[in-house]
Amino acid sequence: MTVSRIERGHLDTLSLATVRRVASALDVRVDIGARWRAGDLDRLLNARHSALHDSVANWFRAVMPEWELAPEVSFAILGERGIIDIVAWHPARRALLIIELKTDIADVNELVGTFDRKRRLASRIAEDRGWRPATVSGWVIVAPGRTNRARIAAHGAMLRAAFPLDGRSVRRWVADPVGTISALSIWSSGRATVTAPVRRIQAKGPVR
Repeated sequence: MTVSRIERGHLDTLSLATVRRVASALDVRVDIGARWRAGDLDRLLNARHSALHDSVANWFRAVMPEWELAPEVSFAILGERGIIDIVAWHPARRALLIIELKTDIADVNELVGTFDRKRRLASRIAEDRGWRPATVSGWVIVAPGRTNRARIAAHGAMLRAAFPLDGRSVRRWVADPVGTISALSIWSSGRATVTAPVRRIQAKGPVR
């Protein structure tokens, strides 16, 4: 009966779970594309991502000009592929900073896992640009919004373990990047704001 309804085009009478079960049995993947009245949702998300990217890049240029920024850095290492939103390099300290920009936090596990992979590969990615980092740090910058704040609060323990520093702490580190840090903060009005009470960690020693 279910298959017959699908064959007749009556998908709107079935639940998404039912459609996926039938598709799985046929070794078929079901993809859902969201659209809104002004066009593809991807266009809206890309615009928000670009705006966040521009805001962060402008902040670095205005406040921390000693950093060199490389946007949208792609990599393919031993079968692992991806794009890093911003790779930042501080020549004097030989500090490498991987920046992930998130306009929407949909899956916290995916965020932590993907970011860990990028950070693990960061030194090799930097070498292609002639950079030899003494330290590799990471910063996840999240666009402001009630939904993002709620998701951060709901997964506070996990995110604090993965990203111990908040926006106020990471700004101090960016001014003088000694040691290694891992941070997550919400970006607002051209600055990183504190998302929640977060345990501070000590930088891991001076760079020699």
